[in-house]
Amino acid sequence: MNTKIKNVNMNNERVGEVASIFNRNGVWYLNMQFRGKQIRKSLKTSNKKEARARALALERELLKGEAVKTVESEPALITDAIEALIQSCITEELRPKTISKYRQVLKGVADFAESRDLYKLEQLDMRFVDAYRQYRKQDGAKPKTIYTEVGVIRRLLLFAKTRRMLNEDPLEGLKLTEPKSEPQPFWSWEEVEQVLTSSSKVHWPVFTFLAETGLRIGELRWLTWDDVELKQGLIHVRPKDDWTTKTGNVRSIPISARARKVLQAQPRRSRWVFTARASKRYPQGDHQISERRLLESLKRTLKKLGLKGHLHTFRHSFISRAIVQGIPEAIIRKWVGHVDHKTLQHYTHIADRESQAAMQRLNRSEP
Repeated sequence: MNTKIKNVNMNNERVGEVASIFNRNGVWYLNMQFRGKQIRKSLKTSNKKEARARALALERELLKGEAVKTVESEPALITDAIEALIQSCITEELRPKTISKYRQVLKGVADFAESRDLYKLEQLDMRFVDAYRQYRKQDGAKPKTIYTEVGVIRRLLLFAKTRRMLNEDPLEGLKLTEPKSEPQPFWSWEEVEQVLTSSSKVHWPVFTFLAETGLRIGELRWLTWDDVELKQGLIHVRPKDDWTTKTGNVRSIPISARARKVLQAQPRRSRWVFTARASKRYPQGDHQISERRLLESLKRTLKKLGLKGHLHTFRHSFISRAIVQGIPEAIIRKWVGHVDHKTLQHYTHIADRESQAAMQRLNRSEP
């Protein structure tokens, strides 16, 4: 690996269709990908305007198919392709959460590649993916997580090929088989009641609201009083200026009798429906609740009861309860948002269990 190229840290400025320029030590350089090659060449000027003109001229020569013998070329780098993909996602205005996920996954991919002394984009081939899968499996990642991450690698390479950073797809023929979804953990409604009864008075309202609505904890944290319509009996889950829902969509949930009581008892100290207790940093107690503190409190309660679970288990339990009560699948989806048919099918064993229990009660009642 060329150390000079590896250690380059550029701030590229796009000037043409594929050409960019960057400044290093007062001199402007050309940077572009063409036909699977990364091209870097000194433009031999300290004048930015002149650098742009020379870069565009070189780009035109390449795109016309003319030979440029003076150009120094290197294979496209993994890090450059990642940067280009992220910038493209930002331009396309993908959801911030999606972009953040891509950054996280691709950073891990780049770090793993570097640990194997791999820096060229074309080296992300089948052998690399197999090794990456094994590495993530040993690291404790779940099959669905590994499947998703390999999908991100796949997208990176397909994107790079469309941008002429690759001549050939090193993962051509790769087949991604989505792993079977695992049954979601849940509590019976009796167990939910035990959890709520044993919870601290401080966190009981939050836990009760999660159990009564099926909200994700992030959705509850960002719930404002503007999202609550007590007269209409609806809670609206919708994006804010600095936060968005999992899918970016809006949905409404009917307010149950117990959820209504929780809302009516909540003090209106700020725009947030649920706020944390006052502290030195926030003496008014008007800041958002802490997911970490809520989880710590819940874990203490579950330990006392001998139960397993986490904050998301309230959501799973809400869905299982709705299925047992015979609520149509379409309505459940409308309430809880993003949940596909395959996921809901995992809850059918809950209804089967309830059916068996009902038959046993019927048998016991017979003379």
